[in-house]
Amino acid sequence: METIGTPALWGGFILFVLGMLALDLGVFHRTAHTISFKEAFGWSIVWIGMALTFNAGVYHWFGPQKALEFTTGYVIEKALSVDNIFVILLIFEYFRVPGKYQHRVLFWGILGALVMRALFIVVGAALLAKFHWIIYLFGGFLVLTGIKMIFSGDSEIAPDQTHAYKFFKRLFPATPNYHGASFFTVENGKRLATPLFIVLLMIEFTDLIFAVDSIPAIFAVSQDPFIVFTSNIFAILGLRSLYFVLAGVARKFHRLKFGLALVLIFVGTKMAIMDLYKIETIHSLIVVFALITASIAASLLWPQKTDPLNPSLPAGERADVSEANAAGMK
Repeated sequence: METIGTPALWGGFILFVLGMLALDLGVFHRTAHTISFKEAFGWSIVWIGMALTFNAGVYHWFGPQKALEFTTGYVIEKALSVDNIFVILLIFEYFRVPGKYQHRVLFWGILGALVMRALFIVVGAALLAKFHWIIYLFGGFLVLTGIKMIFSGDSEIAPDQTHAYKFFKRLFPATPNYHGASFFTVENGKRLATPLFIVLLMIEFTDLIFAVDSIPAIFAVSQDPFIVFTSNIFAILGLRSLYFVLAGVARKFHRLKFGLALVLIFVGTKMAIMDLYKIETIHSLIVVFALITASIAASLLWPQKTDPLNPSLPAGERADVSEANAAGMK
């Protein structure tokens, strides 16, 4: 499989990512605090600017086709990550995670996501290189996932009733009380996980589920592992800032799910028929952008009357979650 990624490029990019993460947590967010919209918006611009600068380098050194593949993969991952924000918002609200600790949880969540997605991409690229027919399985999986998203209704989700939560509770004995920004504490001589750690594990788990969709989707527009990896990582690095920017308005995008479902169906179809008919990358980018834009516009033009995260409530009204459920440990 042809790739532009040399060992020097791979190493340089990974060092850049680790350096930015260290700068983020060690300097700019060394002290726990609630992230304001202004701060989050500024960081979002920074991450988008870095992605554009990187893509300009790809364009200069490797040509317009590779740059277009990066752009399309980045847009697809960014769009799918918005759906992830709904789940993160639900988890934070349900467990009443204090605002000043949310960035810390997302930081370590993103770090874990980077490792998991790197493994996904390496394995996926190896499989595609050795077994070309797997691309049809990827394509069919994305189409079926998109169809399932369209016909699955919005239902109220109780995070502490999920199999993932129950598994983590059995695996890590936990205390029902928060202990500042700590993931673990000691009570009566016994080391216990705090609710913050359980929340972190649930966010890691949800990202794993979303990665199953997003990684094959990017392979539909580029089979270059370096392009797939870098476009995915840049989109994920900006997810924390995007969360704090969109957390207050994410509920308004209730029709976005249908746009994302159509994106998955489109890229899955593109992948499944690529040996019969090749859809140009520029056309893929136009279609993906149009579907996402249309679904957001439809959400704003025809607002939903109930809360998309909790259909039993009027839109904009927050659930009155008891302290016991908020801690999720009792």
